[in-house]
Amino acid sequence: MTATDLSFAKENADRLFQRKRLIGYAIPAVILLYLIYIFFAFDLPGLAGRANLNNAVTLASDSWSHKVHVTRDNRSGEITYAVEGERKGTYPEGQRPDWVTGDEVIIIDLGGNHIVRYLPENRTEIELPGFPMIEVQAEGRSLISNLPTDLPDWISASNRRIGITTPEGRITLTGSRTEVFNYFPGWELFWFTLDSPYHGQGLATILFGEQIDPARSNIAGAISDWWNNPMWRHKDVAWAIGETILMAFLGTMGAAIIALPLAFLAAKRFSPVMVLRAATRRLFDFLRGVDALIWTVVLARAFGPGPLTGALAILITDTGTFGKIFSEALENVDGKQIEGVSSTGAKPLQRYRFGVIPQVVPVLLAQILYFLESNTRSATIIGAITGGGIGLMLTQAIQTQKDWEEVAYYIVLIVVMVMFMDWFSGWLRGKLIDRKD
Repeated sequence: MTATDLSFAKENADRLFQRKRLIGYAIPAVILLYLIYIFFAFDLPGLAGRANLNNAVTLASDSWSHKVHVTRDNRSGEITYAVEGERKGTYPEGQRPDWVTGDEVIIIDLGGNHIVRYLPENRTEIELPGFPMIEVQAEGRSLISNLPTDLPDWISASNRRIGITTPEGRITLTGSRTEVFNYFPGWELFWFTLDSPYHGQGLATILFGEQIDPARSNIAGAISDWWNNPMWRHKDVAWAIGETILMAFLGTMGAAIIALPLAFLAAKRFSPVMVLRAATRRLFDFLRGVDALIWTVVLARAFGPGPLTGALAILITDTGTFGKIFSEALENVDGKQIEGVSSTGAKPLQRYRFGVIPQVVPVLLAQILYFLESNTRSATIIGAITGGGIGLMLTQAIQTQKDWEEVAYYIVLIVVMVMFMDWFSGWLRGKLIDRKD
């Protein structure tokens, strides 16, 4: 090797090291610039400023607890007691929580020396530890109070509305009504509502005790009252879960049935006509290139809302995905098995049936069952748009901004449903594929 060759090799090595060094600095620099762009484009400083931790704490507590409303109508003077403020959770006539006492003056003991008194003539007194007595008078749409101008963060006040948030509960006062929210852990009335004779009864009493309802046996009556619970709507929830699973099943299986014959047209090994093969592949690209949510919106405008619309959206998207997967599987089949079937004088359809399908069945089943489990999750979101399944109930519960324990209940059911479908599809996949092997 001459000196010129050595010099040329050294220059090449230097350029190579310089390029690698440049790449080593350039990649972190690009990532840093991207993060800086995200910081300003997504307005992260503004997001931090808009964050309200009190609302987050209230939402989190609502998901595992319930609140009892003590409401006074300032126009009529009527006082009602209701779980979550719902008419279906209203205490029967003559009943009220044991932490509410008094007749002419209603005394509400929230605990921790937090006392609220409903006085005659729409007056309210609020005793809070370490804070002066709060007195509020409702006159028409306005409120007159003795609150100072410098208020702590946990009190918001105007001449139309006063809100007080304490560790023991919340108090809201307006010209039309005064309301106290007392929080308790647990999902109240999950089993039976207040008007059920089985409310407050223990499991042992229902199973082995004397007959509670003369018209029904304890077990039959308890199951009926739980199933038809008007607050938690267990019957509607079960039906919605079934709709969601059926939506995913119809969409997935329908897509597999349509995609399999089309996959033969897209596989080079079985479709020698290039134009037909290319057209089929582009069709698959188009179908899977548009997300199922977009198809859901389009189909909902065309056919109206409903579970079938969601199933069709899943079917269209998965037809494109299955078509690509199945055609790739068909490209890799063993030709010897096809030749063996052909040597028996089998016709083309028989060659496909006995020479091709048995080879791709394990791949097809594995993919179909995986997508069935995945589409169970997708059907939840799709159901929120098409008006069907558990997704719709979850969306409705979120939009009310009131009963977040119901939101938590639906989320738990969705997670359990997905876990069950994951286990079921895995079990079925093992059984079917092992049987084929």
